[in-house]
Amino acid sequence: MDQPSLYDDDIVTWAEQQASTLRELARRPDLSNILDWENVADEIESVGRSQINAVESLLAQTLAHLLKRLSAPDTLVVEHWRKEAGTFQIAATTRYERSMRQRLDWDKIWSLAQAQATLGLTLYGDRLLPHLPSRCPLGPDELLVTPFDLDAAMRRIAESTTLKSGQES
Repeated sequence: MDQPSLYDDDIVTWAEQQASTLRELARRPDLSNILDWENVADEIESVGRSQINAVESLLAQTLAHLLKRLSAPDTLVVEHWRKEAGTFQIAATTRYERSMRQRLDWDKIWSLAQAQATLGLTLYGDRLLPHLPSRCPLGPDELLVTPFDLDAAMRRIAESTTLKSGQES
């Protein structure tokens, strides 16, 4: 094969197409029933889902490290958190495919990030930044870009807390 396949370019879409095709084949009465069509299709679909889950996890870790930096700027490990945020963002960008854009669960990512940041901050006796918005203030256009502007991302999160606390006054 001289041309790249969809498998190489976009494993999520490939997995969905393959699973759909297998399910269509399963409906054909002339094909053998020895093959467990539905479970084979589910397994192939899980390949795509695992890629999405990996990107969501990496984005949550990116955001968690940004939240820790904002919440405890005087902690000794603040520069380590900066490096880690950048490292996780690069990994997320590397694994991200355009077909994932609408499939990423931003509420889940934001919730995981806050939980991870809270766990990390308690080790140092610190607390999560107050007045965080309920929805993630950053989206794919800010988080899944190269080069990633870490400082702009932190400013955006900080501004979202100011806006929320200002509205409550």
